[in-house]
Amino acid sequence: MPRIQRHEKIIALVREHGFMPIDRLARDLDVTPQTIRRDINQLCEENILRRYHGGAALGEGMEGDDYLAQKNKLQNEKAHIADLIAAEIPDNASLFMSIGTTIEAVAMALVKNHKNLCIITNNIHVAAIVSGRSDYTVIITSGVVRPVDGGVTGVATVDFINQFKVDYAVLSAAGVEQDGSLLDFDYKEVSVMQAMMENARMRYLVLDHRKSGRNALVRMGDVTEFDCVFSDRKPSDTIRQKLDEHGVRCHIAERDV
Repeated sequence: MPRIQRHEKIIALVREHGFMPIDRLARDLDVTPQTIRRDINQLCEENILRRYHGGAALGEGMEGDDYLAQKNKLQNEKAHIADLIAAEIPDNASLFMSIGTTIEAVAMALVKNHKNLCIITNNIHVAAIVSGRSDYTVIITSGVVRPVDGGVTGVATVDFINQFKVDYAVLSAAGVEQDGSLLDFDYKEVSVMQAMMENARMRYLVLDHRKSGRNALVRMGDVTEFDCVFSDRKPSDTIRQKLDEHGVRCHIAERDV
């Protein structure tokens, strides 16, 4: 396979799965791991990929396009999930809201009907959506703004979150494995979400079906650490059994026919 064609295939696989181990890329492309390492190094120099221990994810040069693509995908499904979550949150509640396009859809659902909310977020897009309501208290965490998706992360963000105790945390993850492990790409973002989980009375997890089986490097937690999971499709039997065993509710958004 020519080098250019191989690079295109590597980029496509990383975009599809989020994170690709070197050994799996070598196996899928039928080349040596050394060849894949050289390819990844070159793609990293071009800011297309970002090297992690044992594999690669999208680099900053591609993440902006990827964020816009994700924002435009599954809009109806995300809206239905958002409506389900909004129905579970009462007026006068306090909540953490994390990074992600589905979380932004939840923010849009909340502003339609909910009154007197206090929203603490590390997502500047969420803050922009809810800040138009004069009866809302909107707090943006301190930290470093990630230009790709408007996420705020870092040690200062975790310290800021730890000052609060809220009613609800509405969080997402980049991927979920069949054993229920929740994964993400950025350890700084994971630290923020773990702080939100620790400082919320109720934890809501948002997962659209694309997250099932998606690879990522950093372990965020487990589906059983949440009070309720919201998705657009039924989870696998394995995950559903885990949720049932731990008393985790699961709400599935109905799709448009």
